[in-house]
Amino acid sequence: MSVFVWIETFEGRALSSSWEALGAARIIAEAQATDIVALVFGENAQSIAKATGQYGAARAIVCDSEVLRQYRLESYAALLGDLVAKHRPSAVVAVASNRGRELLASAAVDSGSGLISDVIDLRLEEGRIIGVRPTYAGKVLMEMTANTATTFVTIRGRAFAPAATTAGAAPELEEAKTVDVADAIATEIESFASELGTVSLTDAAIIVSGGRGMANNPKSPPDGISGDEAKIWKAKDGYENTLRPLADALGAAVGASRAAVDAGYIAYDHQVGQTGKVVNPDLYIACGISGAIQHQAGMRGSKIIVAINKDAEAPIFKLARYGIVGDLYDVVPALTAALRQVLTN
Repeated sequence: MSVFVWIETFEGRALSSSWEALGAARIIAEAQATDIVALVFGENAQSIAKATGQYGAARAIVCDSEVLRQYRLESYAALLGDLVAKHRPSAVVAVASNRGRELLASAAVDSGSGLISDVIDLRLEEGRIIGVRPTYAGKVLMEMTANTATTFVTIRGRAFAPAATTAGAAPELEEAKTVDVADAIATEIESFASELGTVSLTDAAIIVSGGRGMANNPKSPPDGISGDEAKIWKAKDGYENTLRPLADALGAAVGASRAAVDAGYIAYDHQVGQTGKVVNPDLYIACGISGAIQHQAGMRGSKIIVAINKDAEAPIFKLARYGIVGDLYDVVPALTAALRQVLTN
C-alpha cells in the first residue's frame, strides 16, 4: 500500500512543484507507515527518477518510451491506470496543474477510485485520507474524503513545502511498459513555444498585480489616441514601466485582475482570480485592485498581502496585512527605488 506521486516533467526536466507533491505524500506515507513511489514518464525518466530519492521517494517506477516523450492524456492515463491496478497504492498524489488535474481525474474514473482535488492540507483519520480545500471564493474550508481503496489527490501549488532533501539518497528503480492506446490518441504535438524572461504566476514566490487603476496613469498618450484607446495605452504603459520594474527588482511575476484583462490592459495569461489562475505566493502586492470576490478567490491564500489603492474603503484592504492608501503611480516608483537601494546594499 505505497503512496504514488506523479512527477510532472517538461522537456526532460522535472517541474519543481513535483517536489511539493512528494512533500504532501510524506504526510500520508508516514501516517500509514508505508513508502513513497515516484512515477516518472517520458524523456529522461531514468535521470529524473534518481533525483526523486533526494526528496523522499524510496522507489521509482519509470517509463521512457517514445510514446510518452510528450505528455498526452490518453497514453499517460492508460499507463497510470494500469500501474494503479497492478500495485493498488493507498493514494496517488500530484500537483493540481492543468496536466495533473486531468491526468488524475481520468485515471481515477478508469480505476473506479475517489478523487479529492485542489487541497491545501492533508491528514488521516481512522485510516481515511482527509483533504482540506477552499470553497466559496476561499471564504469556507471544506473537508473531502473518499471511500475507495485508492484515493487520488491533487494539491494546490505552493500549499505544501517540498520534501526535505537527502543528499545521496537513491530510490530503487523499476521499469514499466507502456499501455498501447495508439488508436485512442486524438492529438499530435508538433512543438512548444516558450515565453522567455518571465516568471510563472503559479510558481512565483512574489507577485505584483495591477487592476483597473492602471488606467489612471498620468502620462499622456501619443497624439490621435483618445477615449478607451487612451486608457488601454496608459494601462499598458503602467504595466511595462511602473509595475514591471518593481517585479524585476523583487524577482516577481506580474499579475492582473479580471477587470484589467477584460479591458484589454494585459493578456489573459496574467489573470489572477476565480476565472484565471489561483496563486499562493509568499508576497502578493495588489496595485489599483479593488478586491472583488472573484479576484480574492485567486489570491487570498497568499501568505502576505500588500494593497495599494486610492480608495481607503476598497475591499482589498480587509484582506491585506499591509495597506497603503495612495496613487499607485506615486507609491510604486518610490517603493521600487527604495527596494533597489536596500537590495543593492
